Amino acid sequence: MNKDRIGIGIRAGRGPWWYRIVTGVLLLWGALGVWACVSQLTQGAAAMGAASDYDRALFDGLPWWYRLDYAIATGTMLLGAIALMLRSRHAVPLLTVSLVAVMIQFGWMFAMTDIIAVKGPFVLYFPLLILAIGALALQLAHLARRRGWIV
Repeated sequence: MNKDRIGIGIRAGRGPWWYRIVTGVLLLWGALGVWACVSQLTQGAAAMGAASDYDRALFDGLPWWYRLDYAIATGTMLLGAIALMLRSRHAVPLLTVSLVAVMIQFGWMFAMTDIIAVKGPFVLYFPLLILAIGALALQLAHLARRRGWIV
């Protein structure tokens, strides 16, 4: 009998098979987020496709800290996913920072601009998905820490 097994398909400290798949998906999600951030910061509103006059004006009017917050949100998500994959305890604080940065980013966008009035409520769907994935990633990090999958 293999002594390092603590349950069906779970090796001590490694976590279940699905943990590695989910962390791989989170790594891809984080990389796509960083790519989107870099694209928007270098290309402006045009990085999001055919930009309307409203999109260009909105993007040009974003405060400097908003852009910094966007970079922090995406960068810490990617680093948090890497930390999960490497089984590092740093995943929890990194993913916490990412989630807080996402809440600041979209909270400001929806509270301080007229984007919902101009574009309609469907503009909320993708930000809510981003928020949900960030929250689930943080929950996974807490679970992994409790179960000893990250150290």
